[in-house]
Amino acid sequence: MDIPYCIVKSKSRLGALVHQKTATAIALTAVRPEDRHDFSQVVTAVRQQYNENAKQIERTWGGGIMGVKSQAATDKMERAIAKEAAKKAMM
Repeated sequence: MDIPYCIVKSKSRLGALVHQKTATAIALTAVRPEDRHDFSQVVTAVRQQYNENAKQIERTWGGGIMGVKSQAATDKMERAIAKEAAKKAMM
């Protein structure tokens, strides 16, 4: 299925599109003839930014930087593994 989708930062931006305070999701089923050109530009931009780059967006999510507590826990676990390996090597 080739359905363009995009994620919008706030519910109020979607609400402005449908003349409400907020909206959690919208589906555009019909477009007026005078708005077809603008709609096709939006669809093209959405496909380029989200649909075609979905795997790249998923891979770069989060940055891979651990916090101080996570780093300390990882270091503690690595020290325990090294200590256990040293004990096994001594036997």
